[in-house]
Amino acid sequence: MTTPTLETKVHDFLTQKRIAVAGVSRNHSHHPVGNLIYHRLKSTGHEVFPVNPHMQTFEGDRCYPDLQSIPGGVDGVVIITRPEVTERIVHDCGDAGVRRVWMHQSMGKGSSVSPEAVEYCRQHDISVIAGACPMMYGDGVDFGHTCMRWILRFTGGLPT
Repeated sequence: MTTPTLETKVHDFLTQKRIAVAGVSRNHSHHPVGNLIYHRLKSTGHEVFPVNPHMQTFEGDRCYPDLQSIPGGVDGVVIITRPEVTERIVHDCGDAGVRRVWMHQSMGKGSSVSPEAVEYCRQHDISVIAGACPMMYGDGVDFGHTCMRWILRFTGGLPT
C-alpha cells in the first residue's frame, strides 16, 4: 500500500465540506490563527464548526465544546491548540468518526503537532497532516502564504 503524498492529503482534506476548527479564540490579538483559518474556510464554501470548550458562541455561531457535540459530525478537523490538547482532540476524532486531521504549525513559534497524536492517527486509520497551515493551500491563497509554502517546500519544512 502506498502512502499518500502531502498534496493528495491536502486536496482530500480541502474537498471535504464539513470541517471543524478546534482552537478558535476570543482573543483575536494573541491567538488569531484559528480565527483566521475559520474565516478562510467559510469564505471558500465550507461548512465550518468552531470548537472551544470555554466558549458558547464564536462570532455569532454556536461554538461546540468537542467534536461529538457537532450535529451530523464533520469530515475533518483543523487543530490549532497546544500539543497536549491535540492529543485529547485526536482521541475525540476516533470517538466521533472523524477521518481527517490537520495539526497546524506556524513558520515561527507555535505548533499543534504532537508525535503521540500523530501516532494515534496512524494507528486508527485517520489521515493526518502533521504541520503546515491550511491557508497555504486551496482557492484564494494570499501572497504571504504562497511564499511560506514555497520557502517550506524549498527548505524541506513541509510535513510528509
